[in-house]
Amino acid sequence: MSKTTQASLATDAPDNSQGTWLAGVDIPVFLISGGTIVLFAILALYDIDMMSGWVNSAFATSTKYFGAYWQVLLLLTFVIGIILAIGRTGAVVLGGLKAPEMSTFQWISIIMCTLLAGGGVFWAAAEPMAHFTSPPPLFGGETGTAEAAYNALAQSFMHWGFLAWAILGSLTAIVYMYLHYEKGLPLKPRTLLYPVFGDRVMKGPFGAIVDSCCVLAVVAGTVGPIGFLGLQVSFGLEKLFGIPNTYTTQIIILLGLIAIYTLSAVSGVTRGIQILSRANVVLAVALMAFILIFGPTAFIIDSYLHSFGIYLDKFIPMATFRASPGWLDWWTVFFWGWFLGYGPLMAMFVARISRGRTIRQMILMISIVAPVITCFWFTIVGGSGLAFELANPGVISEPFTGFNLPAALLAITEQLPMGFFISVLFLILTTIFVATTGDSMTYAVSMVMTGTDHPKSSVRVFWGVMMGVVAALLISIGSGGISALQSFIVVTAVPVSLVLLPSLWTAPQIAKKMADEQGL
Repeated sequence: MSKTTQASLATDAPDNSQGTWLAGVDIPVFLISGGTIVLFAILALYDIDMMSGWVNSAFATSTKYFGAYWQVLLLLTFVIGIILAIGRTGAVVLGGLKAPEMSTFQWISIIMCTLLAGGGVFWAAAEPMAHFTSPPPLFGGETGTAEAAYNALAQSFMHWGFLAWAILGSLTAIVYMYLHYEKGLPLKPRTLLYPVFGDRVMKGPFGAIVDSCCVLAVVAGTVGPIGFLGLQVSFGLEKLFGIPNTYTTQIIILLGLIAIYTLSAVSGVTRGIQILSRANVVLAVALMAFILIFGPTAFIIDSYLHSFGIYLDKFIPMATFRASPGWLDWWTVFFWGWFLGYGPLMAMFVARISRGRTIRQMILMISIVAPVITCFWFTIVGGSGLAFELANPGVISEPFTGFNLPAALLAITEQLPMGFFISVLFLILTTIFVATTGDSMTYAVSMVMTGTDHPKSSVRVFWGVMMGVVAALLISIGSGGISALQSFIVVTAVPVSLVLLPSLWTAPQIAKKMADEQGL
């Protein structure tokens, strides 16, 4: 290992330097983003119906005026990224290191766990079933057939596949890698706008607002799954072990989760985050192998190939579908808004862990390999549910009635051999998934607050605990608080999507410049 790499890894050690924990923290960004989240929680506790009304109105406005723009933004981000990976720019080495600072397996593990997150477990079970029982407008037709099952999986692939992954760290990560590691600009969302606005965005209120909007979006996007996990695991514990599904149970689950991901974030990218991600991948692969061997094997293989073919065949029609605004708002545009909100901070995290990788390695991993793996995961979990439903109508769809995501997951796992044991493992897997999102986003938010890629431990602890506390407050009023927050994520995606826009042309410019500098 080179001295450069050793020094880089050493930066992850907890910072125990003297001074208050707010030393070096961007106070305006801290107050705006943190204050808004706290205000949201207070208003939700005061009158959840009023808060939900405001959020739903803002949600409708956001999807109406920005939905089409988001669809085009994701599509262009994916296409431009692939062009950069294929061309001479693909050989550009990023991040100021000649060799990667972590192994390829560790790198892939962190990326898969961070970006797929806990939502990838419950949605993998529920979304294919939702599209199976109520076919998307583009497909329409009858339900209850194998063709309807293939179409349902293909629609799920669209929401969790190439486009969703590309926006989370392909073009934007190139911009960060160059401007931070080569040019010394801070690792903050405002840096994405530096090629357009120059020093005007780096200092003063404009930059603070940009950073705050991006932090707000990712904190909302992380608090949601944290609170959601408390509700889901509590439901599962009651169903499996008879432990009462009460607020006390949910709080105990949240306290354990907060402890896990905060400790992981404090220990850094090369320690806790890496260890959690590796454990997550090992367990996920073991469960995939078990279901593939002992579950509906033939259907899983057939549906993956067939549904992926439909996904590729109807890729552009699905990506640009605008014919049913009501359906679109609560499916495609909702997911796009969610992923867009994560975009800038997720790209910062990708930049932090991808130093020494080439543009080709990074983009192919994020925009091609990870989506292909994600689609297979959806087929393993959701495809099994569809197979069980086709063989015995109602066995999955009835527990799922009322959009009960954890009930759909447990209904699927109960159909497998050793169903009880597998159900418990899936609850553990989901918890670790959410923890890996919690630790990486705690780390990323802390990077924004300090502008460095090794933020102080105290800042990481504050954001880790704060996100858990807000989640606990919101679930105290039932699932309505978390639902309102998940709709709010889409509202915050409006300004964030404007921050991501310049990367469509600045990333290719930077890639070409670096290719020239590196003599490619």
